[in-house]
Amino acid sequence: MTGLAQRRGACPALSAPMQTGDGLLVRLNPVAAGLPTAALIGLCESAARHGNGIMEITQRGSIQIRGLTSESASLLADDVNALGISVRTGVPVETSPLAGIDPDETADPHPLAEAIRTAVESAGLPRRLGPKISVVVDGGGRIGMGALLADIRLTAVRREQETYWHLAVGGTADTARPVGLFAKADAVATTLETLEAIAALGREGRGRNIVAGHTPTPNPSPQGGGESHDSQAAPDGRNDGADLSPSPLLGGVARLPPLDSASPLGTVLLANATHALGIALPFGSMPAETLAALARAAADLGATEIRAAPGRMLLLLSLTAEAAATLQAKAAALDFVTDAADPRLFIAACPGAPACTSAHMGTRPLAGQIAQQDADLLDGSFTLHVSGCAKGCAHPGTAALTLVGGENGAGLVVNGTAKTLPAGYASRYDAARGIGRLAALVDTGRRPDETAAACLARLGAAAIATDFAEG
Repeated sequence: MTGLAQRRGACPALSAPMQTGDGLLVRLNPVAAGLPTAALIGLCESAARHGNGIMEITQRGSIQIRGLTSESASLLADDVNALGISVRTGVPVETSPLAGIDPDETADPHPLAEAIRTAVESAGLPRRLGPKISVVVDGGGRIGMGALLADIRLTAVRREQETYWHLAVGGTADTARPVGLFAKADAVATTLETLEAIAALGREGRGRNIVAGHTPTPNPSPQGGGESHDSQAAPDGRNDGADLSPSPLLGGVARLPPLDSASPLGTVLLANATHALGIALPFGSMPAETLAALARAAADLGATEIRAAPGRMLLLLSLTAEAAATLQAKAAALDFVTDAADPRLFIAACPGAPACTSAHMGTRPLAGQIAQQDADLLDGSFTLHVSGCAKGCAHPGTAALTLVGGENGAGLVVNGTAKTLPAGYASRYDAARGIGRLAALVDTGRRPDETAAACLARLGAAAIATDFAEG
């Protein structure tokens, strides 16, 4: 540990914590897919000793510990080493937390991911790339990786009983620009070429900055290497019937259809005939002692490993079906999210006041109050963002509705970010009632089979702001 906080906007690794409004923050990504239950219990105890006692799981499935000082961050690092937790460094190459044991996956992404990690390290790229660069290797299956932003994303495709990798750059599965379809060796080489092109742009370079004319392109290979842009054969297996024919709007390579993925909440049967239990942390946060209590209950029921997952989730592995049902009831009693319809899943909330000194209002109690009183509004068709200040840490992108704390109270942003000028204001103490008034407006104005998001869009920002602010 250097004792120096990393700049904001960088990735707060264990060796370089990042300064936030509530002290230093570290983010852990274990080398192993998950942590033994005993190691997670020990990590929770360390977070309670050295941080603010809150554990977080991020939208990308990383573990975060907040409220550290330079001294306590060093002590936390010592504890992590003593617990035998090895953490990843360098360019993140992300795979599904169920990779290799998911019976529904198109292909195990581990071999390709490890080959990319090795090639990236050998080329010395980590020191030349910016801290936000990431690669996603999506083998498909129960947990979709398509919503994660990535500079490079590779998606498994089955064709003529062989596995190929569809490579795209700069975005989610829906927005990334396709490059081509590759066998494993060519996928590694093209990923390396693309990262070299990003590194040439400087530390601020990203995949989205690579222009079409400079993106590495595949070469036809009769030996099963990269396939040409005009390949029109349909893949078989999971993506049966996908149209990979050329499209002039996509640089000659068609975008893959989205891989089917179900919510991992609940009991999941794995390829090894054991079960995993998927649960979520409300707003991605739980007291460390509560998470430790869950881990102890899991260990008592036979779970050997706990994995963090995208969507602020945890997967508890090696359970019988009966043990998973018992543990699910225990998790619900501890206030974890165990139901895919839980309205808390559709709210993004930062730590807020008093945990964060930058925040102008308490966020998570407010979010919990809204989830309890306005479940019908939170139907899953949009995300409500509750932000303690204009930085918008919990949801940097655009949201249909954003509550943001400021000097004027709680502002409501419609179809914007926390940095957008609010359309209306309410006092901090009336913010929940303001959202309640919006919920009533939607309830009375919603057409048959209309989602809450569609109704809000039809009502318009002016009507929404007026109903929110009146009191």
